[in-house]
Amino acid sequence: MPVRHPHTRDAVWGHLAEVTEALGVGLESCTVDHDSPISAYVALDERLPTHPERDVALLWDEIHGWAVAIETHSGEDLIVLRYLGGETATPRPAQVARFVTAVREDDHSVGQLTPPDFGVLPALNE
Repeated sequence: MPVRHPHTRDAVWGHLAEVTEALGVGLESCTVDHDSPISAYVALDERLPTHPERDVALLWDEIHGWAVAIETHSGEDLIVLRYLGGETATPRPAQVARFVTAVREDDHSVGQLTPPDFGVLPALNE
């Protein structure tokens, strides 16, 4: 019995393509995990002024939407700094780009500290 998600493989990669284009990075900087919940990782080629020694990533999953995270010193874990939030897990790419800019500029007027819950569709029998 396959699990049916609201975000299909093609839809996730399509959204990632639009977001990475808005950010000026390529799809080669992305990975997608199609387990439940579906999630994605986008490596960003920048450091934040507030954490200059840490690599930065943009994360997405179908439950919490977009978040900006930094890697720990070991590089094995991520620390989420802020979630985009909003009304959907897949907002317009321009909103995601604005969110990344706000985090980079330490502008707390965009995003939220607590994870939103967009939920997922329950598994359906086919």
